[in-house]
Amino acid sequence: MLLVILMALVIPIWMAKFNLHNIPTAVAEIIVGIVLGVSGFNWVDTSNSQLSFLSNLGVIILIFLSGMEIEFDLFKKKQDSQINPVKIALLSFLGIAAFSIFLGWILSILGLFKDMLLASIIFMTVALGVVIATLKEKEILSKSIGQSILLTAVLGEVVPLLGLTIYASIHGGDAEKLWLIILLFVAAIVLLIRFKRPYLWFNKITKQTTQIDIRLAFFLIFVLVSIAEKVGAENILGAFLAGMVMKLLEPSEATKDKLTSIGYGFFIPFFFIMTGAKLNLKSLFTNQSALLLLPILVLAFFVSKVPAVLTYLKYFTKRNALAGGLLTATTITIVLPTLQVARKLNAISKTQSDAFTLAAIITCIAGPIIFNSLFKLAPEDKIKEKVLIYGANVFSVAVAQELHDKWYSVEMITDDQEAYNTYKSRVKSLKYCNNVLAINEFNYDIVASSGSDSGSDDERNYEFAKKAKQAGVSRVIVRQKQPEANRIAELTQLDIEVFNGYSARTSAMRALIESPAFYEILTDSDNILYDVKIRNHRYAGHQLMDLSFIDKITVSRIKRDGEWLAPHGTTVLEVGDEIVYTGKVEDADMIRELLTKEN
Repeated sequence: MLLVILMALVIPIWMAKFNLHNIPTAVAEIIVGIVLGVSGFNWVDTSNSQLSFLSNLGVIILIFLSGMEIEFDLFKKKQDSQINPVKIALLSFLGIAAFSIFLGWILSILGLFKDMLLASIIFMTVALGVVIATLKEKEILSKSIGQSILLTAVLGEVVPLLGLTIYASIHGGDAEKLWLIILLFVAAIVLLIRFKRPYLWFNKITKQTTQIDIRLAFFLIFVLVSIAEKVGAENILGAFLAGMVMKLLEPSEATKDKLTSIGYGFFIPFFFIMTGAKLNLKSLFTNQSALLLLPILVLAFFVSKVPAVLTYLKYFTKRNALAGGLLTATTITIVLPTLQVARKLNAISKTQSDAFTLAAIITCIAGPIIFNSLFKLAPEDKIKEKVLIYGANVFSVAVAQELHDKWYSVEMITDDQEAYNTYKSRVKSLKYCNNVLAINEFNYDIVASSGSDSGSDDERNYEFAKKAKQAGVSRVIVRQKQPEANRIAELTQLDIEVFNGYSARTSAMRALIESPAFYEILTDSDNILYDVKIRNHRYAGHQLMDLSFIDKITVSRIKRDGEWLAPHGTTVLEVGDEIVYTGKVEDADMIRELLTKEN
């Protein structure tokens, strides 16, 4: 046990020292386990009951954390009709499933592996943890292609888990009890409903010595794992559901960090190192049929993901589609538990299991390396937010030109032919459209309707803003020259922001009289005022005074859950916080990039 814990400590240190960032830590742990186990020096006793217990607990927590990685908001978002990550992922995985079944049938026909269903389940798996880590490293998790790959990986864990449960029930002689699995899902729903409201209260009463959020997480794990085993399902399905329940309870970033620390800091390395220790390469390389199976399995893992590449090609560049499809070939987290179950059911030999494990390790090394080598951000993906401005006039054109092109991609449309002829030379992205109200696709983060300088466009701005909000645009800003109280109330209720030129000028003049220093901040060309939403998990859980760059900016306010907080040195930041700060343009820009970086 001491040796395993020592290896868990030194493996990431070695990887950092030798700059092995393209290889997942889990794969490195398996390789070290191979060296220490029956294939190498045989220093680790694979029959040790304590090590086996910790290894089993490690895989349960690994699958639990995988369940917590699912972003349910992706299913709620109203996506544009051209690039819909949910649709892309579903099409990709349906193709993967079909190819996997076909490949399983081919292996069965050739006599290389008799169990077609087991092979199909294994081929359609995707290592969600490895995929997420790779996407975070590339900072594309929030992009359309990142979301598409992520959801494909989610399906590549959920569906094989359900398939494994059905497979185990049939082969274990409990097929007649298969309907009892419904009870597991009912239990998960009951636990979610039961703890949804109390969980918010738990966050208020938890102490350093109680850690109620962590106790609840382990309670969920053991309840659903116990029920899973009682109804004849696999314990890892219970663990996965527990992770989903925990995610839906909306834990804080601090809670997620603590659970990740417990899992990856202690339990999970036992699973991967012991997996490698039990891997018998000696018998694998002396068995010709198993040795022949190895390259075929590696090829099958990649070929089964061809549908993902073909689907991505319709929406993304050839280079990125190929990179994303090959990344989904990465598989290890579900393969290993699946092989454990198959071994218990005597559905697979030890040598065949080792061949599958080694093939999965090869994909885990090759997949991220190929992805990192091929993937290249498209120009549009480098822009943080896409902005559409309706209406070309002196005011809106000036705004479009002032927006920082590092953070915003601005497009402008108008239905005024005269305005189009006047400003088309000044705004490259200006487009003329006869009827802007007929637009039914809004692939933008921010839509602002300003109208024209001549006449009152309040009604058209109002209709355009409502249409954009209905299309799922996150922020809609509407200009109203003569705002009516009822209309403002309606727009506010729809979460549409109202801008009025008269009020803005009045506020600016008042600020100039009452708060000249604040007005100077707004108009200063050397310094800049930023309102930034924190997306970088690296800064979650840290106090303001501990930030390395805090001396370069002045933080004035922090907005959390709709409420403004007065910042102090001891204020702990969370992902999703809106932080308002001022600083030198270069420093403020650099800090904005750090805080908004998705990782």
